[in-house]
Amino acid sequence: MPDAIAASPRIALVTSAGSGIGQACALALLAAGWHVVFNGRRADALQTAIARSPQAERAWAVPGDVSDPAAVRAMFEQIEQRFGRLDLLFNNAGVFTAGLPIDELPVEAWREAVDINLTGAFLCTREAFRLMKKQSPRGGRILNNGSISAHAPRPNSVAYTATKHAMSGLTKSCALDGRAFDIAVGQIDIGNAATDMTTAMARGMAQPDGSVRTEARMDVRHVADTVVHLASLPLSVNMLFTNIMATGMPFVGRG
Repeated sequence: MPDAIAASPRIALVTSAGSGIGQACALALLAAGWHVVFNGRRADALQTAIARSPQAERAWAVPGDVSDPAAVRAMFEQIEQRFGRLDLLFNNAGVFTAGLPIDELPVEAWREAVDINLTGAFLCTREAFRLMKKQSPRGGRILNNGSISAHAPRPNSVAYTATKHAMSGLTKSCALDGRAFDIAVGQIDIGNAATDMTTAMARGMAQPDGSVRTEARMDVRHVADTVVHLASLPLSVNMLFTNIMATGMPFVGRG
């Protein structure tokens, strides 16, 4: 039955695990006893991240571009060959686009956001479903990295916001479709975790009223702890949407 997976060695895949939220979560999963596949486009960054863990022997770097269908298929084939199963996929890869009005945003920037933020999650989820449906014990968990922008946009963030709203649709649809196969699909919507990607928040961010103000950030370890908790739940339990954010960030009332 689905809860029996907890008794077996647990295998996780974290995309964009070489830095930021992905690295913090991958390292936390290692510390919690998981075997973790670190994915990202830069092999050197993945190896540097793994070297930070005392549990590096349970980590495996698999470089690749999540927006490339062939690369994603090859990564999952390697995971199946090495471990025979996958218990957790954390779809974490994502990019911000330049803060520009829609009429000034290059089509290339829009496509990059869609390719990485949305298509990458789709491709990885598709392969995870294929493996989780046939492995024994059957099932697993997929956790998508949404964003506060899945609920409310920042000014001039049309590409990022659109992809994060679409991520919520992907989460809901896959949660429904995965139910019959013991695949629990949920989403974590993160607000202002302190990483290299959010350093601008400490300097000042554009607000809907036209002002620029600094914003509160939180230690990224709280995100990692939350991901480990969600990953530890039995497959009979799903947290469909989880929101974790800096208390002082402007979300409620934003816009």
